[in-house]
Amino acid sequence: MTILNTQRLRLEPCSDAHFEGLYELNRDPEVMRYITGKPETPEDTRAMIERVKARWAEFGYSWWSFIDKESGQIIGAGCIQHLGRDAANPLEIGWRLRKDRWHQGFASEAAQAMAQFAFETLKAPLLVAVCDPANSASSRVMERLGMSYRGRERWYDMDTAVYQMTDRDWLARQL
Repeated sequence: MTILNTQRLRLEPCSDAHFEGLYELNRDPEVMRYITGKPETPEDTRAMIERVKARWAEFGYSWWSFIDKESGQIIGAGCIQHLGRDAANPLEIGWRLRKDRWHQGFASEAAQAMAQFAFETLKAPLLVAVCDPANSASSRVMERLGMSYRGRERWYDMDTAVYQMTDRDWLARQL
């Protein structure tokens, strides 16, 4: 399992040891507003960790916990996974942050590291991201990453704004 490092964050594959921090994140109604529309229960978070551990074992990628290097606290989570959780689909990048860490560049910092992993390690030809069309903060992170708006599509039982980036787009931004 791959650990990613940025200037301020350590991205560790989600594990049982991260339960408290992930539950703290996922039970916040504001954090979950655009994701599931409701806070998670402890059982939801435990089930998520089990699914994620299985995906790490099967694919070699899934969800990371974002650990603030300065405090050691889990401040968010993010993923590289198959869009719609279907291996026939392209890879998707996603993230969520504790609200006390919003608007500080952590999502962009983590997204950059995860996109680099997708394109340079996994050799993904395409990376997509989806969000609730009303989630302008997430859309801005996608745009800062270099993703282009593709349109509206139905994913995860909701209408989403879809962004994408090809491996060529990624390479051009690295030059």
